[in-house]
Amino acid sequence: MVFRISIAMVAALVLLAGMAPGPFNDAMQAVLAMVVRGAGWMYLLVVFLALLFLLYVAFGRLGRLRIGGEDAEPEFSRTSWLAMLFAAGMGIGLVFWGAAEPVSHFLNPPEGLQPQSPAAARAAMRYAFFHWGLHPWAIYALIGLAMAWFQYNRGGRGLVSDMLEPVIGARHHGALGHAVNIAAVVATAIGVATTLGFGTIQIAAGLHRVFGISPGKTTQLVTIAVAFVLYMASSTSGVERGIKWLSNFNLALAGLLMLAVLLIGPTGFIFDTFTTTLGAYINQLVVMSLRLSPFSDNTWVRDWTVFYWAWWIAWAPFVGAFIARVSRGRTVREFVVGVVLAPSLLGFVWFSVFGGAALQALIFGEVDLLQALAGGYETVLFALFDSLPGSSLLALVALALLIIFFVTSADSAVLVLASMSTDEAGDPPLYKRAVWGVAVALIAAALLLAGGLDALQNLITIAALPFAVMMALVMVSVYRELDGEDTRLRRRAQRMRRMMELWIAREREAQRGGDGRPGTSEPVNPPRLP
Repeated sequence: MVFRISIAMVAALVLLAGMAPGPFNDAMQAVLAMVVRGAGWMYLLVVFLALLFLLYVAFGRLGRLRIGGEDAEPEFSRTSWLAMLFAAGMGIGLVFWGAAEPVSHFLNPPEGLQPQSPAAARAAMRYAFFHWGLHPWAIYALIGLAMAWFQYNRGGRGLVSDMLEPVIGARHHGALGHAVNIAAVVATAIGVATTLGFGTIQIAAGLHRVFGISPGKTTQLVTIAVAFVLYMASSTSGVERGIKWLSNFNLALAGLLMLAVLLIGPTGFIFDTFTTTLGAYINQLVVMSLRLSPFSDNTWVRDWTVFYWAWWIAWAPFVGAFIARVSRGRTVREFVVGVVLAPSLLGFVWFSVFGGAALQALIFGEVDLLQALAGGYETVLFALFDSLPGSSLLALVALALLIIFFVTSADSAVLVLASMSTDEAGDPPLYKRAVWGVAVALIAAALLLAGGLDALQNLITIAALPFAVMMALVMVSVYRELDGEDTRLRRRAQRMRRMMELWIAREREAQRGGDGRPGTSEPVNPPRLP
């Protein structure tokens, strides 16, 4: 049921966005403005609470609990695990926005700051850290932890509705559960397709920059076709082979590109940017987390922060499901550190390198990034490379990085979509992966041709509102489950201590012969763990 209804709803929405992109986009923008104005505070509050909740469960008494049970062992090495998290969660977005977002904030800064001033530069980097740091990864980690726990510790199906069982009871198997799963699948399918559509635009811009190929519709369609072949081959090979290998290679390639820009770019300036921004980010974390502008008509926070939070929330079922799939055997503490803290730190370094280099080039007039920004966010990174030695080689590496991130995001999405539309636990059947693989490619191609990407992006942001409410319920569910498991383990440990104390007392009594003299009784076997 979930599979058939989801496919039908996705097809209907894509047809609507493709056949009437203008009116559909206008309607979505109007609804989005109402949602952001009326419920922007909810997005901020829920995400901040999710971050606090994860820190509490990770570094408190619940952090020692293990996904999959006490004897579960991780399926992947820590390096492969982190590489897959990074590739599925934000890889292509970091490449797209690494230089473009700080430059955009520098020209249009938050907090009423003067554009293109030193204060605007500091705020531009601080908010780039904020939008791509702890908060989005906390969203992913919360849903990922819940899905992993219910799948591996409770024998669940790996579906979104399973996370709500402690709150809604057996209804997670009924109509309410089906509705939750359908909404998650539709949001994931459209979100993935629109993101891959924007990724295709940047890949086409890279092909134009490196090889002089026209970045028109033909190039974009060929890009989608080639990517389709690659991500279907990777997806059908399974997580243990294709996705893991591509993620490991991509993490190494990303590190190589970042190191190259760090060394041949303004190295000292980049390190100064990193330390200054990290300190300001930590110092103002709470203020930025809850900041809106009710006393002015400034829409910056709504346009950027609230939009980002809604987008991450809408993506959470997809990324969370994939994180759950590869995280069996990790403790809760290791899971939170690996999913929240480690990728955030890597993102901070990434934005310091590319954002710092871009601001340095813009402020000191080495390259006209304003003209590049006017031509589209996707051109800023390649314009930055023009100010560095070996610009053609850097652009080629960035292009390869974009393509592989494109493939790893798509193959992860195909696997998750097939799993989320299957009632049985375990790897989904091949035909469902094939159907979703074709669907994602066709959606992206159709919307690129019709110009409906922006409309569906706004739709996903609107759809994030019920998922924000769901996140609050998930926190309740996860706490009940973890607390119940911790209580069960502590009671078992107490029973074992009492049994051991009784055994020791009996052993001593037997050695004394029951009257204080050395006895001849055989030792009593120690108690076994129940």
